[in-house]
Amino acid sequence: MSGVVRIFVISPDTHSERRLELHITVQKLKNNLELVTGIPAGNQVITLHNSESDPEVLSTLADDERPIGFYSLRDYQVLRVADTNPSVSFTGQMTDVSQVEKFELSPEEYARRQDTVRAFKERNHMGRFAAKVEAPEAAPVLPTEITVGARCEVESSEAGLSKRGVVRFVGATKFARGVWVGIEYDEPMGKNDGSVQGERYFTCRDKYGVFVNPDKVKVGDYPVEDLNLDDEEM
Repeated sequence: MSGVVRIFVISPDTHSERRLELHITVQKLKNNLELVTGIPAGNQVITLHNSESDPEVLSTLADDERPIGFYSLRDYQVLRVADTNPSVSFTGQMTDVSQVEKFELSPEEYARRQDTVRAFKERNHMGRFAAKVEAPEAAPVLPTEITVGARCEVESSEAGLSKRGVVRFVGATKFARGVWVGIEYDEPMGKNDGSVQGERYFTCRDKYGVFVNPDKVKVGDYPVEDLNLDDEEM
């Protein structure tokens, strides 16, 4: 079928592929394209291009009486149809959204609506509304060198002050994360009786108990120190 070509036809509002008979006149082509593009035949300017992306005009189909084959159309070339009077045919207005009134909601109004994607996800606990599953906290690693019943000495910020006692507890607590060492001091230099915030971890006299970080504790042969109080201090 040498008398037929496959051509892409492009206008401001349309894009299509057409089979055209080369013997038809330019006027006949314009009449046919009016039904396709919506552009009146008298307002059409048709140019021939090698491709959509090629701006070079190979020829302009300007003679309405000539057959379109006169312009050497080949398969899969492009006919670009321009509108010389778009105000009459409304060309381009089908794809121009600049004059379309936008429907907008404030974030608060959008959150109150029940017919939105957000509401659907919230009802079905999806996405950011899904229940967060926290990874189980790893079991604390207990210091092997610190054992319950061992004598110990606790690091002090006061020079020459020794805080000695007995390890009564080693492990996790409810009042803070990590591993804590509960100590019964030899003297009333502590802060509690072995309980904190209503939870008991060991038992001792009030103000003899304390909880410290393991790195503050040294275990070993730490005997009870003599108070050596003179008569004035008794």
